[in-house]
Amino acid sequence: MKAPTEQLEFFARCASGFEATLAGELRGLGAQRVRPLKGGVAFFGTVESAYRACLWSRVATRIQLVLARVAAADAETLYHEVVALPWEDHLAPQATLAVRAHGENKQLRNTQFTALKVKDAVCDRLRKARGERPNVDAKNPDFALDVSVHKDKASLYLNLSGPSLHRRGYREDGVQTEAPLKETLAAGMLLAAGWDEFVFVDPLCGSGTLAIEAALMAADAAPGLLRTHWGFTGWAQHSQETWQRLQEEATTRKAEGLARLAGNAQGKPLFLAGDVDARAIEIAQANAERAGVAELIEFRVADAAALLSSSADFAAIVPSRGLTPYGLAPCGLLATNPPYGERLLEAGQLNGVYQALHQCIEQLPATWDLAIITPDEGIDAALGEVASQTLSCYNGPIETKLRFYQNRAARTPLHLISLAGRECSVPVFEAGSEQFAARLRKVAKERAKWARKEGVSCYRIYDTDLPDYALSVDLYQHAQTGECYARLAEYQAPASIDPLLADRRFQDAVALVPAVLDLDSARVFSKVRKRAKGGQQYREARGEAFVLPVQESGFTFEVDLNSYLDTGLFLDHRITRELLGTLAEGKRVLNLFAYTGTATVHAAGGGAASTTTVDLSNTYLAWAKRNMELNGFTGPQHQFVRANVREWLDQAVRDQLFDLVFCDPPTFSNSKAMGERSFEVQRDHVELLTKIKRLLAPGARVMFSCNLRNFKLDEEALVAAGLVVRDISPETIPADFARTPKIHYCFEILLP
Repeated sequence: MKAPTEQLEFFARCASGFEATLAGELRGLGAQRVRPLKGGVAFFGTVESAYRACLWSRVATRIQLVLARVAAADAETLYHEVVALPWEDHLAPQATLAVRAHGENKQLRNTQFTALKVKDAVCDRLRKARGERPNVDAKNPDFALDVSVHKDKASLYLNLSGPSLHRRGYREDGVQTEAPLKETLAAGMLLAAGWDEFVFVDPLCGSGTLAIEAALMAADAAPGLLRTHWGFTGWAQHSQETWQRLQEEATTRKAEGLARLAGNAQGKPLFLAGDVDARAIEIAQANAERAGVAELIEFRVADAAALLSSSADFAAIVPSRGLTPYGLAPCGLLATNPPYGERLLEAGQLNGVYQALHQCIEQLPATWDLAIITPDEGIDAALGEVASQTLSCYNGPIETKLRFYQNRAARTPLHLISLAGRECSVPVFEAGSEQFAARLRKVAKERAKWARKEGVSCYRIYDTDLPDYALSVDLYQHAQTGECYARLAEYQAPASIDPLLADRRFQDAVALVPAVLDLDSARVFSKVRKRAKGGQQYREARGEAFVLPVQESGFTFEVDLNSYLDTGLFLDHRITRELLGTLAEGKRVLNLFAYTGTATVHAAGGGAASTTTVDLSNTYLAWAKRNMELNGFTGPQHQFVRANVREWLDQAVRDQLFDLVFCDPPTFSNSKAMGERSFEVQRDHVELLTKIKRLLAPGARVMFSCNLRNFKLDEEALVAAGLVVRDISPETIPADFARTPKIHYCFEILLP
């Protein structure tokens, strides 16, 4: 049967974030009136256009033919609209049927019911037209009908592609590495990176998806050529003649492409992929063989740092492409899907992976492009690179980003002298970073002298001293070994600052801190701050834990330099905690929004009769218990309560009174666990302190602190509530925070 030549309407679905990439691909395949939409791309063309998209699209997950749009205000309306359509012109005789629905409206709220109603309408129409109903096959139908309900309308699509197009046919079912990258996501990543048949490296290849997809592209091999099941086989208007012609054309193109690549590479592999897991390499090799591109790819069991030097065959293709001092082609692409830490690695391994990846990248010319998919915002700092572009997307259920490093700027060596007088050279992106290094060295020298005199072992040495370098640098000394560790935290750059420039400066700071402070780079940690969408809280890119014991005022605390933006010890509250300790003797002490319980430790060390530590987080409450135990404070007089502070204050027994309260609430929280109403310290502090007042013993004292930069205490309302207020903020700002006196506010509130 010849394919119809009239223009039809289609919709190609894809993963969110790749609509523009798919649109460009479809235009290249000859599609007409291409329009990117959310979740896919609408286009027009002939049946041959749709077949070509099914066979050749590397990014689309499904190609659908728009059959009809009908009224769907309720179930009966939908049934009558669907039964009136000429299904005998679409569903081939003897073809099996399946209907899937998504979307809802006021009357159609159950997608299974919607699908059943449409299926009944189609079957009733065909029984009347042919005398029999079609058979239903929910798993592998010949004719898959998709129904999309939106408001009072429903769109009906024939799924021409059948199973998702990411199923290329080269994977063996049930034999894969953990969390493999989907083929369509890998291809989209390469296309978005501007893949153009460069030499290719993936040093963390897993099951080899990126390398295989790159090889298929370079060989001009249709990604659907190995597939055996398609959704158009049960369509009455299917043209086997057209489909067979397209398959033959694709087979010829692949053979010619493979021959061309073999000639260009002089019999050597153009693609190099490695992994430390031998089983993963075995799976990747088998996948490449089934895909027909095994001869193009060299798979090696190797650490990322050693991958390039381990492959003599890969290096052998370079002379024909222009040898560089690195022994690698001057233009190429490194693309990889590193482990995400939160799911694939044990704690303590991710830094090693990043270090090995960094060493691999360092062996590449700056003219090479990089493409990395990860949800970890801190990877730029770990690799010493600056992403030129990012693309938000999902890898399975994980919200992540594609990070592209193109036109990578060459770094200029910056010569400096460290604190210990050591001469060294550090490559930097920005010439202005020399001022940052000089400022850091000057202040670090002054602070080290001050810290020795004051007996302080954890302190701040830089806090946006230069406005262009908006970050903080803190120093932490190991309580047992005396080794020092540095922690950098990036501040959100103003909208007026070019984000790329801000990223370059931060990467320079990450490189300069260990050199200036005479620290091994493994003892320097960095965290980036990014605003969460639609809220006022910072979104934390969770890292793997790096825990060490530190000391403050004779007490030992556990800090984590890598998991969160905060380490577990607010350095600016050092004096506040010491003050609590001096006031706590014989007192019943309450610590609200207790975080890691460091204030409770000071209170217990000051001789508190009892302590009650309240926080909503299980993680922080367990941390607080460990801090207390580290200092020998155990027993029934020390209580730990997991609760929403506001709810706990409402429910607390009135005869449970306290003499000393420390309250350091968050600036803002919209956590679901906080209840229906969010918390804002400016808006809610009077209500909070009024609730605390009900639990105060005569003569009690409240130490209230917050870090909202423009906070204004409503003293008039608190005085009207019978409280005496004194601002003690200047007295509680440590010397290492003198440049940023608004780091926090602190008030002494008394019950007469």
